[in-house]
Amino acid sequence: MEKGSRGVDGDETDISARRTDTRPGSGGRLALALGIYTGLRLALVVIVAAAVFGLGKAVGVTVPLLVAILFGLVIALPVGMVAFKKPRARVNEAIAEVDESRRTKRADLEARLRGGEPGARPGSKR
Repeated sequence: MEKGSRGVDGDETDISARRTDTRPGSGGRLALALGIYTGLRLALVVIVAAAVFGLGKAVGVTVPLLVAILFGLVIALPVGMVAFKKPRARVNEAIAEVDESRRTKRADLEARLRGGEPGARPGSKR
C-alpha cells in the first residue's frame, strides 16, 4: 500500500483507495476502437475511389483522381454507416465507459472538496 498523503484531518490516507476507475485502460480501449473504425472507413473510401477511377479507365473516360476521391467520400459515408455497425457500436461503448469514468472521478473530487467521502453523492457529507 502506498502511504504518505495527509487527509483533511491530518492523518495519513491510502492513495490507492482514492482511485475510482475500476476499468483500467478505458481510454486505451477507446483509442483502439476509434483507430479501427477510422481505418475501416478510410479503407472503404480508398476502395470506392479506386473502383470509380478503375471503372472510368475501363470505360475509356479519364476521371481525375480528385474527383474519384470525392466520389469515394460521398459514396463511402452512407455505406460505412451500414457496413460497420459493430465497430461503431464498440466506439460508442468505449466513449460511454470513458464518460462514466470521468463523471465518477469528478463526483469524487467534488465530494473531497466539500470534505465528504469519495464515492458519496454530491451534496451529502458523511
